[in-house]
Amino acid sequence: MAAAIAVASSSRSFRLGRMPFLGQKPTSRTSQFPSSIRNFDPLVRFRRTPRLTVCFVAGDQKLETKVVDNNDVGSNPGPSGEDSDEEITPVMLSCNRVVEEKMARKKSERFTYLVAAIMSTFGITSMAVMAVYYRFSWQMEGGEVPFVEMFGTFALSVGAAVGMEYWARWAHEALWHASLWHMHESHHKPREGPFELNDVFAIINAVPAIALLNYGFFHKGIVPGLCFGAGLGITVFGMAYMFVHDGLVHKRFQVGPIANVPYLRRVAAAHQLHHTEKFNGVPYGLFLGPKELEEVGGMEELEKEIQRRIKLYNK
Repeated sequence: MAAAIAVASSSRSFRLGRMPFLGQKPTSRTSQFPSSIRNFDPLVRFRRTPRLTVCFVAGDQKLETKVVDNNDVGSNPGPSGEDSDEEITPVMLSCNRVVEEKMARKKSERFTYLVAAIMSTFGITSMAVMAVYYRFSWQMEGGEVPFVEMFGTFALSVGAAVGMEYWARWAHEALWHASLWHMHESHHKPREGPFELNDVFAIINAVPAIALLNYGFFHKGIVPGLCFGAGLGITVFGMAYMFVHDGLVHKRFQVGPIANVPYLRRVAAAHQLHHTEKFNGVPYGLFLGPKELEEVGGMEELEKEIQRRIKLYNK
């Protein structure tokens, strides 16, 4: 979360009284004068005591900001309509502008990623559905239904989707948090812009899926059918990963009702604990993240994170 802090000075002054740890106030001849004369200080009107005005700009949460008209600078009307002691300074106005600009930029980034997610989802889904339909219609032109090939295609599509979870967990720990940390590090830092360097891994995983789908689509037989199923399973896992990881966990776009699915809520909370590094980075997987936390004794922290996310969602 990024934060911007602004410091303003106020013309209000104050005078410290006697400190208890300094002992008794010494008596002097000046104590014979009235208190109004003893306490007179000709420099008090020129003293300026610094005063902090702190403005926090949250990167992931919405903030309510008070828009102040430039004509109101110098006064802040109280509840009764009269000017209160607080003064609105130009730094406060600047603070409001920083908040507004930050939230507008975050909204633009989320909209950009949402458009990319929708286009890729509909594009990939439509191409996958059309490829499956035309492939099997082409296979059955001779009137013979290739049951073995069809079963192998769908079986391997499910197997590849499940296997990708184990591959992603291994790659996350052994590669992304090791030799490829210089790329994955962007995912553990506040994001500037709609995309991050870590998104390259999604493109890398798409290359073998496209290759397998292409080979399986233009060839007949058991092996091409298995290749087509493997490419289809990788594609399905990639789409599910994008909605749960990018949308539900990191809120790069709105995911709608899937945020209320109990198990997906546990998955999101488990992955959030990965970013806190409370259990040395565990869980490294996504959909089996709660199971990883159970193995390292992190169920109590998981339940706390689930309740925290529920409260935030309700707000």
